[in-house]
Amino acid sequence: MAERSVLADIESELVHSSLVPSAIPPYQQIVTEIRTRILTGELRPGERMPSIRQIAGRWGVAVATATKVMAALRDEGLVETKVGAGAVVTLGRGQPAARQRQAGAGIPKQALNRKHTLRTAIAIADREGLDAVSMRRIAAEMGVGPMSLYRHVAGKDELVMQMADEVFGEAELPAPGPDGWRAKLELISRRQWELCRRHLWLPRAVSFTRPLLAPNMMEHTEWTLRALDGLGLPMTTRIREALALHALVVSAALSMAQEAEAEQETGVTLDRWWLAQQERADALLGTGRFPLLAAIAEETVTDVDGLFEYSLARHLDGFAAMLHRDAARRQ
Repeated sequence: MAERSVLADIESELVHSSLVPSAIPPYQQIVTEIRTRILTGELRPGERMPSIRQIAGRWGVAVATATKVMAALRDEGLVETKVGAGAVVTLGRGQPAARQRQAGAGIPKQALNRKHTLRTAIAIADREGLDAVSMRRIAAEMGVGPMSLYRHVAGKDELVMQMADEVFGEAELPAPGPDGWRAKLELISRRQWELCRRHLWLPRAVSFTRPLLAPNMMEHTEWTLRALDGLGLPMTTRIREALALHALVVSAALSMAQEAEAEQETGVTLDRWWLAQQERADALLGTGRFPLLAAIAEETVTDVDGLFEYSLARHLDGFAAMLHRDAARRQ
């Protein structure tokens, strides 16, 4: 059989088939359609699935509905997400992987605890993003019933809070730390940057207006406040500095996360994306209208680590200038 695109196959089948009754919810109709083609072998392992945006656009459903489609197919073991390839078919014929598992197979009862649950959720989020995490998905990954997990977490919101807190606990914060306020602030900022690089979903789990009351995260804030001891600053200024510093890390990290999501969803790496834009970029920059932009090296724009280090240095320069100004006023 000549190889065809997955999206074209599914579109054709949806137009000409009356397999799914109209009473079934839209997301289940799409899931049933795709599942049938996978289990009959028409869609082969390794073939790329349409993205969530493509599903939403083609079938006229909301992105949230399309996300449910992909989540359901993942839960059944029919689809998996691979970095650089997006969502791909994992089974051709036979039963879904989730149905082939025996409940609890390979997982000792004593391992089913809060720590193991969180680490499983974190591993899913690291591979596929925060939207892929659900109680059902975690249970399938662990080979247990979803209800068994509610002994350890009350629901998705609490789960995400505990995941973030678990991750913040990975960073070692030395006591008392290096000498000087600047070295201390550089240290904690870089530790948090390392966490965000390791767990790209982490910035989305952080809120500044509704902060998570989680001990490991609170310890980071407490450590930062202690780093500012002895500078004569009011507590209002100290807490704003701690939050501003963390916001700087999160803002830069969000750019990394968005790029990873775009690559995962489209299968197009950043290098390939830039190559595709080269002709348009050359045409625009060649007009002479943007001489300063034309002088910038491409790698400077895409260097998120460099952007973080520059932002951190300039922020701390400004904080040092404020301290110097305040000290001069007190004299």
